[in-house]
Amino acid sequence: MSEIKFKYRIDELMNMLSVSQYRQVMKIIPQQLNVSSKTFFNYRNIKLTDQQDIPYEKVVILEKLFSLKAGELQNYTVNAEPIDELKRK
Repeated sequence: MSEIKFKYRIDELMNMLSVSQYRQVMKIIPQQLNVSSKTFFNYRNIKLTDQQDIPYEKVVILEKLFSLKAGELQNYTVNAEPIDELKRK
């Protein structure tokens, strides 16, 4: 069975916590994001192929909570050319 690839590393980061930290974080993060526990659970389980996304402001908060740099929460690469390059075409 192949490993399910998630769009975001939330589950991976959560699994690195001790049991007591995990329990605390499961209460703290939804409060900090101002979402329900169910919504946070759904965020954790977004698969790479899903159309669903976490709102940008929530991603920024999660990156700060997990002490990550911008873009380190996602498990995928966004490919885009700079606007100057696109204007030349």
